[in-house]
Amino acid sequence: MVLLAWLGESRPEYWNGSRAVGPATPIQGNLARAPSVQVRVSTRHGHLSEASQAKIASKAEKLLRIFDRLSDIVVVVDLKDEQTPKVDVQVSAEHKHDFMASEQSTEMMVAVDAALQKIEQQLRKYKNRVVERNRDRDRQGRQVEAEHTPEEE
Repeated sequence: MVLLAWLGESRPEYWNGSRAVGPATPIQGNLARAPSVQVRVSTRHGHLSEASQAKIASKAEKLLRIFDRLSDIVVVVDLKDEQTPKVDVQVSAEHKHDFMASEQSTEMMVAVDAALQKIEQQLRKYKNRVVERNRDRDRQGRQVEAEHTPEEE
């Protein structure tokens, strides 16, 4: 996916092959940095409008606020049973960590929100675990350094 930079009044959108996927974000400074996450929205047994796909993609991109080391977000909407659509969300983070959530509801967007909420919880738990591990490592390193420093007399 390529980010088209905008500098004036018009705001191009993320471009995925032949169609736009979501709104573009403004450029900070002079250097344009494309987002490192790829959001894919697909449908089984039916069709979603471009507006619905863009809305789902924008909601999925908000996961980057929680954990910025995501590489791929895949949202699959299964419309086999039109009364209760099923939504599957798969998120890939760096270092080969994958997070998955499924939800089924009477409303498609409710199912999307619920599945993304499950992913948010998983990402928050993972991020807290990584942060605590790094904090413990730093604390242990400081204790070892303090024990081995020569005392001044």
